[in-house]
Amino acid sequence: MANLIYLKGKTVLVTGGTGTFGRAFVAKLLKESDVKKIIIFSRDEFKQSEVQRDLAQHAKRLRFFIGDIRDLQRLERAFEGVDIVVHAAALKQVPAIEFNPFEAVKTNILGSQNVIEAALNKNVERAVLISSDKAVQPINLYGATKLAAERLFIAANVYPGDVLRTKFSVMRYGNVIGSRGSLIEMIEKQKSTGVIKLTDDRMTRFWISVDKVLDIILTVMGEMEGGEIFVPKMPSMKVSDVIKFLAPKCKMELIGIRPGEKLHEVLITEYEAPRTKDIGIAYAVQPEFGSEAKWLEKKPHVKADFTYASNNKEFLRGLNKAKEVLK
Repeated sequence: MANLIYLKGKTVLVTGGTGTFGRAFVAKLLKESDVKKIIIFSRDEFKQSEVQRDLAQHAKRLRFFIGDIRDLQRLERAFEGVDIVVHAAALKQVPAIEFNPFEAVKTNILGSQNVIEAALNKNVERAVLISSDKAVQPINLYGATKLAAERLFIAANVYPGDVLRTKFSVMRYGNVIGSRGSLIEMIEKQKSTGVIKLTDDRMTRFWISVDKVLDIILTVMGEMEGGEIFVPKMPSMKVSDVIKFLAPKCKMELIGIRPGEKLHEVLITEYEAPRTKDIGIAYAVQPEFGSEAKWLEKKPHVKADFTYASNNKEFLRGLNKAKEVLK
C-alpha cells in the first residue's frame, strides 16, 4: 500500500471523476487517505448524482462541479484552492473519435491544455495526466490526441519557473480489468450467443487491475518531481487465451483487424529506453527537458535495447496463468 501521508489535509480534484477510473480513485482516497476534500469535475449530472448517492457517507469531504474541460473559466473556478489534480477526462471510444475528429481534438488536446492553464493560474501543487498505451506509436486519432496531451503535460514543466510550484507528470498504462467498455465486458456480453468475435488470434494485450493502477499512481504521485512518464509493470496475454479462459465453451469467430487497431500494445519504445529507469513497481521515462527528476538519478536504467511491448516473451503469460492475471 502506498504511503499517503503527503495527501493529509490536501484538496484533490479529479477531472472525469465519474468514469470507471475516477470512481475507483475517489473511493480509494476516501477510504485510505486523510485528504481534506475531493472535487469531482465532470459533464454528466446523472453520473454525478449516482456517485453522490453511492458515497453519501462521505458527503462532508466531497464536492461536485458540473463542467467541461473545454471551458477554461469553469476549470479555474473549480481549481480554486486545489493542491492536486488528476486529469482523467477524455473522449476514448476509437471508432467514435475517427468519425468525430474535431470533438476529440477539442476535448483531449485543447481540454488538456486548459487543465494545464488552470493548474498554473491557480498554482496547483501537482497534476497527473492519465494516458494510454495508444499514445505510443499511435495509429488512430485517439492515440494521436493522447500523445499530444502527454507532450503538453511534459512541456508544461518549463512554465512554473521560480514563482509557481506546479509539477506535471503522466501515468500511461494498458487495459484495466473490468473497466467499462473493456474486452472482458465485451466477452461477457457475447457469451450467451456461444460465439466470441476476435479480430486476430495473434493479438496480445497488457492487463492490470484497477486496484494496482491506483496503488501505483498514489505511490508515484508522492515522489514525482515533474516531467516523468510512469508506466506500471504489467503482464500481457494473447486475447485468444483470455477468451478461452473466460468463455471456454464458446467458439471464436475471426473478423479481421478493425481500422485503428494494433496487433500488440507498446508502452515504452526503443527511443524512450535510454531515458527509462526501473523504479520497482513501474518504469519511469525521464523528461528530455523542463525538469531534472533528481530522485531518479540512482534508479537503474533498463537495458539499452529494451522495449515494453505486449508480445515480448518476458511479459507474456500463457493460458495456464490466466486466472492469476485476470483475478
